[in-house]
Amino acid sequence: MQDVIKREITIKATKEHIYNAIAIADQLVRWFPETLEGNYKVGEQPVFGFGEYGKNQVYIVAAKPHEYFAYRWVPGANNFLGDVLTVATTLVEFIIEEKPEGQCKVTLIESGFAALPAEAFTENSGGWDFMLGRLINYIEAA
Repeated sequence: MQDVIKREITIKATKEHIYNAIAIADQLVRWFPETLEGNYKVGEQPVFGFGEYGKNQVYIVAAKPHEYFAYRWVPGANNFLGDVLTVATTLVEFIIEEKPEGQCKVTLIESGFAALPAEAFTENSGGWDFMLGRLINYIEAA
């Protein structure tokens, strides 16, 4: 069983612009969940809404402006609402690194799949390819 999904993308944008797209609720809902309910800050458990696919509560683990943002969630668990810290979760991390020529590398790492059903890895692996494409499109359109 694979335990980690890792994706790297390069975007022509500042670290601030990319970080804000990930860490500010009003921007996040333009490319990732359709809705976000609650406080989207460290130590809180807001709810991501994915339309017909349900809602998932998350736990915001860390936020280091313009460099790192992380949360825990229950992948593949449509409509998981409850205390995220009481069940098996994965850790989703976004790492932003400045590169030459006005570009940044964004590394997404989701780890912790070994404690979950195998289909969670498969679903999220393809899901991140799609969502990171949406992140690129959102930032390039701005």
